[in-house]
Amino acid sequence: MASNPTVRERRADVELRLPADRAYASVLRTTTAGLAARLDFPIDDIEDLRMAVGEASAVVLTEALSGTDLVGRFYQQPGELTVSMTVSVPGMVELDQDSFAWQVLTTLASQAEADSTDSELTITLTMVSSHQESTN
Repeated sequence: MASNPTVRERRADVELRLPADRAYASVLRTTTAGLAARLDFPIDDIEDLRMAVGEASAVVLTEALSGTDLVGRFYQQPGELTVSMTVSVPGMVELDQDSFAWQVLTTLASQAEADSTDSELTITLTMVSSHQESTN
């Protein structure tokens, strides 16, 4: 699975640690929406990113060890927000990138990547604002 070394080398602008429990996924989605709004994303992009983060968190939480944390890291650039979600896992996880959930992620986000080690699973989503794309 691919990793994003440029994101992993940077310090996150915002880091959120939550119990690895679906009940807290709404906190991650709300934080994502707030940060995207701060970056002046259009409402459609914010909603797409909220849905993508919800789907990605559902995927990682399915694999998470009980009693551990979900760590959300947010990296901000003008017109771009990257959200990384990491959970502890019992071993290497091979995500099905042909699954419906993965297709939703890659459709909603500008970029989606998954990285798995023997102890962690990370999904990283990047959304480039449609305002930013139209000016390039």
